[in-house]
Amino acid sequence: MSFNFEKLDVYSNALDFAHEVYGETVKWPKIHQYSIADQLRRASLSISLNIAEGSSRTRNDYKRFLSIARGSCFECIPIIEIAKKQKILSTKKANKWYNHCVVMAKMMSRLKNSI
Repeated sequence: MSFNFEKLDVYSNALDFAHEVYGETVKWPKIHQYSIADQLRRASLSISLNIAEGSSRTRNDYKRFLSIARGSCFECIPIIEIAKKQKILSTKKANKWYNHCVVMAKMMSRLKNSI
């Protein structure tokens, strides 16, 4: 059995993003584990969770959940920037994650408009 949301590229991208965020942030210094790392993990995870949960709702609710998922994507941006400024995230990785968020945000906007 598979759920319709599992077939969405944006859902797959969101899972990949959260997986990468989790893998990277566990390496960050202890001082950042319960603040910036935790916040980034929760925001990145929220993207796929809201896509999945929203798909089980009415069209209007689904659009609202996609907006929330997109907001979580946007929430990642300042965290990524702060991590880069704190020198716990390389510029290369920060740029990669930033671009990943841009792509996901656009995909969610297109999906929301198609519903």
